[in-house]
Amino acid sequence: MAIFQVPNINIAGISACVPEDEYNNNNYDWISEKERETLIKTIGVETKRHAKKGTTTSDLCFVAADSLINKLGWNRSEIDLLIFVSQSRDYIIPATSGLLQEKLSLSKSCVAFDISLGCSGYIYGLSVIGSMMATGRINKGFLLTGDISTLNTSFKDKSAFPLFGDAGTATAIELSNNAEPMMFHLQTDGSGYDAIIIPDGGIRNFADKDSSFEYKNISEGIFRNNFNIALDGIKVFNFSLREVKPNITKLLQEFELTIDDIDYFVFHQANKLMNETIRKQLKLDPAKVPYSLKEFGNTSSASIPLTIVTELSKEVKNSKLTFLLSGFGVGLSWGSVILQIDKIVCPSILTYKD
Repeated sequence: MAIFQVPNINIAGISACVPEDEYNNNNYDWISEKERETLIKTIGVETKRHAKKGTTTSDLCFVAADSLINKLGWNRSEIDLLIFVSQSRDYIIPATSGLLQEKLSLSKSCVAFDISLGCSGYIYGLSVIGSMMATGRINKGFLLTGDISTLNTSFKDKSAFPLFGDAGTATAIELSNNAEPMMFHLQTDGSGYDAIIIPDGGIRNFADKDSSFEYKNISEGIFRNNFNIALDGIKVFNFSLREVKPNITKLLQEFELTIDDIDYFVFHQANKLMNETIRKQLKLDPAKVPYSLKEFGNTSSASIPLTIVTELSKEVKNSKLTFLLSGFGVGLSWGSVILQIDKIVCPSILTYKD
């Protein structure tokens, strides 16, 4: 069972960046006004940010990271680890992390690599960067997470288009002997790989000009091609309601903690109905469960740090707090972490002008 601790790791700062262009789901005229109202109420997404074609996740993460480094006053030559977590990298090859290492003017001694994960990516990323720093005695590192999902969604797909927004985030990590350990519980079920998938464009189903771009009528209100995100909402909903609560409960039990020991629970911003059902399963006070869904939508691996930046910036800048973070979705992959955040640098959300 993947339950473990990572000692001596401190979060020094969190920042987030979104594209300038805002889309309002009230204008989503692919479906009727009545259906729009029901959809917005159910998924909880009223507005979201859309990247223009040619803007990449790394562009957003660069802005977030560059600003945070400057605000922290860190010497860039001392940042020895950079991890980029995304499922929308710049190229198939090379890895995007190397491009960011050079663009951020980090030294050639910096370890840089990509992790291909989505909804659970922030939790997994924290476990990887924390473990490497704790065991390798790396003093400073950066975790960059995010996705541009809107360019891979079909406007004529009511199951996906209204849900996803674009964002990139940066989290600064430092080695600290005084830090409380991070406590993780990570899980995977690859049998559900097709619950959220872009079928073509990889090596399994290489891009084909005759079939990959052909739009198909999947069901009422859902037209998409094989380069678009295909989302099986019922399968994802059932998975989340089945697995997230036990994952969190087991983590709390393993380290002899209770819900009352946690100041805030920050979940991946999947959709309002799903997240609220999980919150009620756990019997959590709504005041302890912040949302960024209404303004930014589902932003994949960026959603947890984005929510901290937009909803809890004042709290994390001025107080020492205990957080439980939980990500769940594409993969199927899910995991939770309990950690301390103590008076960190957390600037207001940044806007990328395409």
